[in-house]
Amino acid sequence: QVQLEESGGGLVQAGGSLRLSCAASGRTFSSYLMVWFRQAPGKEREVVAAIRWSGDNTYYLDSVKGRFTISRDNAKNTIYLQMNSLKPEDTAIYYCAADNAIRTNMKYWGKGTLVTVSS
Repeated sequence: QVQLEESGGGLVQAGGSLRLSCAASGRTFSSYLMVWFRQAPGKEREVVAAIRWSGDNTYYLDSVKGRFTISRDNAKNTIYLQMNSLKPEDTAIYYCAADNAIRTNMKYWGKGTLVTVSS
């Protein structure tokens, strides 16, 4: 069993920055893919970024490339999402999830953290 807890959400003005954290506890596997999803009001959930606990490969949604950076601290079992140049359209609940691959129904989910970007 893996527990995921997000933090770092909040209200920020357009152009500002936030850093989200996802702390993983319980049974963790180096092969797991860690994924940040987001879901805006009235919209479907989408994959924002992904990273594994080992290796250098990352994935980003096109609309966040160059603005968001996903990273990890293996010693702390924590994944981060640094979000810069935030836009009102980035407003959403951001979820951390873990599984062996990106799926609609990831095996483990956090409860989410709300990011609100004001114009």
